[in-house]
Amino acid sequence: QVQLVESGGGLVQPGGSLRLSCATSGSIFSLYDMGWYRQAPGKQRELVASIKVRDRTYYADYADSVKGRFAISRDIAKNMVYLQMNSLKPEDTAVYYCNRDPPSAQYWGQGTQVTVSS
Repeated sequence: QVQLVESGGGLVQPGGSLRLSCATSGSIFSLYDMGWYRQAPGKQRELVASIKVRDRTYYADYADSVKGRFAISRDIAKNMVYLQMNSLKPEDTAVYYCNRDPPSAQYWGQGTQVTVSS
């Protein structure tokens, strides 16, 4: 069964860093543009970063709220997508998910919790 598994979340102090990982179940995801999403309690899920590859070149885009602080990358050979998060703020606290961009309902996983607090 095709699935995505997120990891790397945890508790970090403001200003700290985390790297999230998204492991795919197979090479089928190499065909897809991918993104990282997050959802905080009481808020809508939002796309924070996306990445695609065209002609052997990676392209990335970011939400204004994380631009300059987060970096998305992927290793197609390893079936992995990453999100490097720096200068974390309390408002970054959320459950983070990876999925296609645009997302597919069948691929939402459990996500990984990121908590930014002193």
